[in-house]
Parts: sequence; C-alpha cells; structure tokens
Amino acid sequence: MRPSDADPFRSDRGGAPTALPVEIDVGSHRLAGDLNVPGNPQAVVVFAHGSGSSRHSGRNRSVAEALNHDGLATLLFDLLTPQEEQDRGNVFDIGLLAGRLVAATQWLEREPPVGSLPVGYFGASTGAAAALWAAAGLGDRIGAVVSRGGRPDLAMKRLPRVTAPTLLIVGGRDHQVLQLNRQAQALLRCENKLEIVPGATHLFEEPGALELVAGLARDWFAEHLTHSPTGAGP
Repeated sequence: MRPSDADPFRSDRGGAPTALPVEIDVGSHRLAGDLNVPGNPQAVVVFAHGSGSSRHSGRNRSVAEALNHDGLATLLFDLLTPQEEQDRGNVFDIGLLAGRLVAATQWLEREPPVGSLPVGYFGASTGAAAALWAAAGLGDRIGAVVSRGGRPDLAMKRLPRVTAPTLLIVGGRDHQVLQLNRQAQALLRCENKLEIVPGATHLFEEPGALELVAGLARDWFAEHLTHSPTGAGP
C-alpha cells in the first residue's frame, strides 16, 4: 500500500503524528506494518522485534511514540507472518529476519515523504541481531542502531562490518544478556556505547525503566540521524 496523491501523511493537528497502515511485499509474503509520520520528520526509525511482531509490541509502541514526539517517523512491522511465527526456529533465523528488515528499508526508500530521510534501526531481543546484520550489509544507508535487551551475539560474524553508530541498552539485572552484549561490543569497530539501566530486568518492566530506554534511544537517534544529512554515521 502506497501513500495516495492526496498526501495522507498531512496532519490537521499541527504536526501531530499521522498513522498509516502499510503492507510490504517480501517475495510471496505480505508483511503488515504501521508507519507513523510526525510533521516535518527529521529521520525514520525501523523497529525489529524478537518475536517477529514489532507492530503489536507494547514496549516498541511506547518507544515509537516518544520518537514521534521528538520529530522522528517510525515503522513498526511484522518481520514474520502469523504462520511463520508458529515455528520457533524462525525467531532465531537471523538471516531471514535481517533479509526482511533490508526489504522494509528498500521499501521505505521509495515511499514519500520518508524516502529521502536518514534511516535508523531499533532492535529488541533477536531483532537487535537482525538490525545489526542488516546494518552491516547496508553500510552508510543506516545512520544509527539502538538495541534494547538485544542479542547482538547472534550476529557476531557481522559485527565488525557495522558502520552505523550503535547503542546497546541492557537491564542491570539481565545478567546473561549483559555479558553477551559486552562480548558483542568488543567486536564492534564503529562508534558504540553500552548503557546499563540500573535495576531493570530483560523486559524493562520496572517503573521508569522503559521511559529511560526511550530517552536514551531518542538522544542517540537525535545525535546520529538528525544531525547527518546523508544518514551516515561519522
């Protein structure tokens, strides 16, 4: 589904985000998503969720709303079809998930008014590995990556090729994932940072934890996407 000539992104509320349901063709599959575009967007952030269903993740939607409020467009879409999600192996098929993310990025590049904007990735769990895998292949077409409670270790062989500035956010009580993130960070050659949210567990369900994640992500994207006309990292 493409925006119509009538410009459905135009808002009557003075720049409030406009939501547009979209469908992205990937081979024989059609993936559903939600594209949210505020007035005069500065960049667009694509979300990748571990279960494949970014569109329905309450945590992703909360972070996306914070980014929209700060002038960033967001795309939340299902990396897997409902049938594919039934096979747990697909959730850990990082190559498959990354391929879907690349396809969504290519789709975005053809869509006004976001097609010319810098692109960033926000990945959670295995979706973070997919985001880094895809970013490694797309090079300077991806301006920044943020991982929330991610498994970047699942993209270990691709990490040295990532050029986009990368922020890894992990809960302080998510001990195993924190260790995996430290190992992955050592392989990154791009600008990178590890932020630990004190007292937070894997899902950041503690009071204020997710708000802190959203603030960290917003600041990272603001620094590395909206200040770069090409979307490329420094």
